[in-house]
Amino acid sequence: MKKQFIPLPFYANYSDQTMLDKAHAFNNMIQKRRTVRDFSSKPVSKQVIEQCILAAASAPSGAHMQPWHFVAIGNQDIKSEIRIAAETEEKEFYQHRASKEWLKALEPLGTDTSKPFLEEAPWLIAVFAQRYGLDAEGNRFKHYYTPESVGIACGMLITALHNSGLTTLTHTPSPMGFLKQILKRPDNERAYMLIVCGHPTNDAQIPNLKRNSLSQVSTFFE
Repeated sequence: MKKQFIPLPFYANYSDQTMLDKAHAFNNMIQKRRTVRDFSSKPVSKQVIEQCILAAASAPSGAHMQPWHFVAIGNQDIKSEIRIAAETEEKEFYQHRASKEWLKALEPLGTDTSKPFLEEAPWLIAVFAQRYGLDAEGNRFKHYYTPESVGIACGMLITALHNSGLTTLTHTPSPMGFLKQILKRPDNERAYMLIVCGHPTNDAQIPNLKRNSLSQVSTFFE
């Protein structure tokens, strides 16, 4: 197959100072991101969610297979169905699956089996990873680095939502097979993450947590 290439578009050759200023500005913005569990019912435009999904879908992927699908749920009946199913799995997790060590690690976050945010937030975005692709005739073809690719896309989606002025929560009940069933997704997909998004309530509370410092999370060889 002949390689098809085009010139690199839109590259901005910033000065060192401009790059540093932009890096500072982005860091200051994203440092304000916090996981929220208290969501307002204030509506969020579908167009905002669409643009954030498009941003996420620009993520790099193995062999450019783009092995993801995003299902945005604003329908109240479906959100309620998801909450019921998620809370059923969460009860099993807290009562039987989770180790004492895991439960102890969750204590500072104040989480439990009740997930009202799944109904209260205006949007849920279920992210599905495609284990393999299907061509127009229904034949399978392999996807490469699917978990890594979808993980990057999820990070970009959360960042895009925060940049739009929304708050988010990443919800990963285990197992998540109920999402595939409720949302009627095909056999080649598995639920990867459920992202809750919307505006926080006026009295929203978050855990008083401290992020690790640069020296704790990085090593430089110069």
